[in-house]
Amino acid sequence: MKLISQKEIIDLNIQPNECLSWVRESFLLKDRSILPPKTSLHTHDIDFFTSMPCAIPELNVFGVKVVHRLNGAVPSLGSDIMLYDITDGELLAIMDGNWITTMRTGAVAVLATQTFRKSNNINYGVIGLGNTARATILCLLEAEPDTLHRIALLKYKDQDQLFIDRFSKYKNVEFSVYENVKDLIRNTDVMYSCLTESQNLVCDDDTAFREGFLLVPIHTRGFQNCDLFFDKVFADDTGHVKGFKYFDRFKHFAEIQDVISGKKPGRESDKERIISYNVGIGLHDIFFANKIYNAVKDGQDVEISKIKDKFWI
Repeated sequence: MKLISQKEIIDLNIQPNECLSWVRESFLLKDRSILPPKTSLHTHDIDFFTSMPCAIPELNVFGVKVVHRLNGAVPSLGSDIMLYDITDGELLAIMDGNWITTMRTGAVAVLATQTFRKSNNINYGVIGLGNTARATILCLLEAEPDTLHRIALLKYKDQDQLFIDRFSKYKNVEFSVYENVKDLIRNTDVMYSCLTESQNLVCDDDTAFREGFLLVPIHTRGFQNCDLFFDKVFADDTGHVKGFKYFDRFKHFAEIQDVISGKKPGRESDKERIISYNVGIGLHDIFFANKIYNAVKDGQDVEISKIKDKFWI
């Protein structure tokens, strides 16, 4: 069994475009994988532990990611992954899940963007300027190096300037900063919401969302009003969103993988308003973990002494 640290994962130098390829590949395995909805236990206030299991028979692996958010912890959000051989139950690896979570989330958001955005003249907006937003914009800029991306940021403390500084070496992006979320929405065509917590509606003015708008709520709260009037809603897994308050009132619903595989239509008009709920699924985590397990040569080996015969108490 290998212990694989975040440093060992980062040292693999996995590129954003490879992450995009991996999320597409894993989506196409979804119908042949076993993916129950994640289970969350809230321990105090907004603190939680979430278990995300998934089996991918074609890769011969089962895995589970455990995510926790704890107020006062540094960082407040963390995760670990256990990877098993599906045939004999051997524990193959325990690895840090933080880089995997961040990069697969950004890659899924960009894949959703490329799948559902309107055809031209795109202005992007970002609210919530943490690592998830950074990973998303990193994947977008790397995936489309010849396109000039106009990206509006919602001001928050000094995070907007730090965000702009992070991408200062990229020549294919222009940033602007808005003080008001409604103004940002009115002037964008694709918006990424990377807020980790939203108790209220992000924007209660339905008229702010213009025709052709694509909303990508990476963290899903705050857009219940949009559920009722947007033309189409997509998600990375039905089981994870069917408990949403207005799920039964979506005008149109399908899974992202059905659109990617050509089974169902995606955007059919530049006037359609579309939501892509990227709830985060263990399928991507375990696919990434398996790729990393096979790539790491020098992970710390830990011998687990197991009883081979049946035993009696």
